[in-house]
Amino acid sequence: MSKKLYGIVARVMDISISEINDNSSPETIPSWDSFNSYILLDELESEFKTEFTIDEVTETKNVSDIKKNLKIHGINLDD
Repeated sequence: MSKKLYGIVARVMDISISEINDNSSPETIPSWDSFNSYILLDELESEFKTEFTIDEVTETKNVSDIKKNLKIHGINLDD
């Protein structure tokens, strides 16, 4: 399911899925700005049928953090 997460990130950021890894972040992806962060959050919540807390949102710095937060919500992304 990591591929599913990577696919969502790639689609929102308008980049190739091959450019996504667990360390991908606003510092490594130029299109990952505040607006696309909001879009990504909305897409993730819709796709995985969950809601992130404000703390989870503000503390998320990269794809690895997204995975960690999804796991907290009972969504395991191990392939």
